[in-house]
Amino acid sequence: MINELIFYSILIPVVITTAVSLYNFFTAPTIFNHETKLNDDLISVLIPARNEEKNIGKCLCALLRQTHSNLEILVLDDNSDDNTARIVKGFYKEEKRLRLIHGEPLPENWLGKNWACSQLSKHAKGNTLLFIDADVILTEHAITSAYNKFRKRKVKFLSVFPTQKINTFGSYLVTPLMNWVLLNFLPLRKVYSSPTKSFVAANGQFLLFDKETYNRIGGHESVKDRVVEDMELARILKSNGEKIITCVGGEAVYCKMYNQFEDGVNGFSKNFFTGFKTSPGVFLLMIHLFLFIYFLPAVLSLVNFKYMYIVGLIVLSRIVISIISRQNILVNVLLHLPQMIVIYFVGWKSLINTLRGNIEWKGRRIS
Repeated sequence: MINELIFYSILIPVVITTAVSLYNFFTAPTIFNHETKLNDDLISVLIPARNEEKNIGKCLCALLRQTHSNLEILVLDDNSDDNTARIVKGFYKEEKRLRLIHGEPLPENWLGKNWACSQLSKHAKGNTLLFIDADVILTEHAITSAYNKFRKRKVKFLSVFPTQKINTFGSYLVTPLMNWVLLNFLPLRKVYSSPTKSFVAANGQFLLFDKETYNRIGGHESVKDRVVEDMELARILKSNGEKIITCVGGEAVYCKMYNQFEDGVNGFSKNFFTGFKTSPGVFLLMIHLFLFIYFLPAVLSLVNFKYMYIVGLIVLSRIVISIISRQNILVNVLLHLPQMIVIYFVGWKSLINTLRGNIEWKGRRIS
């Protein structure tokens, strides 16, 4: 009786989440690198940059190749102590669409990125604001494709989870977990189609706003002290009855977030607990359930073959999510078990650091 209870308590959630991943396979909104017609609206591309000398050049090169040419590109140097500003200056000597803004000192009760984005919004001239991180690379039709979807769906906010470029073993242990959590548990299309506030997802690496709506909800000032500001902005918009949409980057929006395992752990733990907006007890239950549901079946299958059916469903889900995310299928399947251990470890780290107020990012204390 106990064995049956354990089996079905694992099987049922795995069936449900596999169904969610399959639903996302067929319906997840995606940004494609397709050339399409676009009106000549001015779009303000806003890039907060703190110590981004390794990334900012590639980011700007990609932006300057966009087929939508009516862009203003504003880079805010957020008190960098590397060559970020010098690299940007090397571009704008030849490019009138590009402008460098020197960030003001960080005020009390503000987090660095939120303050940088707020400053950028004040300088923007376009009626459409596109916030991107300095490590994001856009293919030539990316802005056209995203803006067309923005207008066609008649939304006030569009966010994208970029296709992650992963080229180290350590990064593969961490980076795929973000899309696994997203696409395994959330029917992404429901962010757009359902007014329910629980269907919310956003990624601060790519946020496209209607400027009037952004200003009306208070912009980044309304979330000035929030670590997971992207999710908070999306929640505010939904609470105000605005239509929003969240997409995957497909073949158009790319990012290389982490080069090393340690960077990935620190980056993921920064907002893992906070992003779920739940109590510590519920969060701890969740990460223990990850091990129970997605790790234990592989162990139990060694003594009871029927658990292989569950393992098969988990593998199917990993294959589907890898295809949506444009990640290496075989690597994600083979690394599934160590990734589940990593997400458990990162969960504990995120919770402890948040409760202790011990979260740092780019040399600043943010919690």
